[in-house]
Amino acid sequence: MDINEIVKEVTKSVMEKVGVQNAPSSPSSQGPANSAAYDPGYAQYMDHTVLKPETVKATLKRFCDEAKQYHFASVCVNPANVSYVVSQLKGSGVKTCSVIGFPFGANTSFIKAAEATDAIKNGAEEVDMVINIGALKDKEYDVVYNDILAVVNAAHPQAIVKVIIETCALTDEEKVVACTLAKRAGADFVKTSTGYGTGGATVADVKLMKQVVGDSVKIKASTGINDRRICDEMLKAGAVRMGTSKGIKIVKGELDIVPGDCEKCGNCSVKCPSGLVTITKQSY
Repeated sequence: MDINEIVKEVTKSVMEKVGVQNAPSSPSSQGPANSAAYDPGYAQYMDHTVLKPETVKATLKRFCDEAKQYHFASVCVNPANVSYVVSQLKGSGVKTCSVIGFPFGANTSFIKAAEATDAIKNGAEEVDMVINIGALKDKEYDVVYNDILAVVNAAHPQAIVKVIIETCALTDEEKVVACTLAKRAGADFVKTSTGYGTGGATVADVKLMKQVVGDSVKIKASTGINDRRICDEMLKAGAVRMGTSKGIKIVKGELDIVPGDCEKCGNCSVKCPSGLVTITKQSY
């Protein structure tokens, strides 16, 4: 069976099982805010992420120091910063993660594989690659599959591969196809978002991805994981990693809203369930 037939079969099976549903606009629309006590157990899920192009070494050092203090899973950075981050994390048990083909996924497969090889040579233990989104939407599944495979072959066994499918740019059916291709190519994770698209992770997307990959491929929810309530929703849906710069807030159980803010969660009656905002449903 060729890759196109595999995709067709898996897509049909998954879509029949879960149906095509519109995902909520953001995970923060679900449930009341959750303020909880400090819990170091959340640290294992955190990829402490710092990917802005203007990032300087002082910022990188701060993120590395924080990751070491809280024992996060990794620090996720751009390839040019891998060597420095590796030196800062040495002996800490925190891994260095590098993005590949970031943020648009529009590099050739040769360049993505070379970028992954270079990042691993510089000490990266994890790589997060962006798929060729345009090729996926054109139904060029062999192109997408071979693109992922090139990075998997370059990375394994030295580093794990997380495949960013950019869920906000895809239909549900395309998400199923992307996850199927990543699984077939031997990826270790599928990941929702780059943070440079029009939206981030949603609970519905994570659930859909889990339906496709099962337990054989892990899921990373990225972008919009701003407090423990959202993190809990993603964990319950099936994610085991969070791409976020708010890992400390999540470990501490702090709210991601300040007095005067409203998340429009729809769970208020007279006032916000967080206790911080006095607002009625009629106000929105």
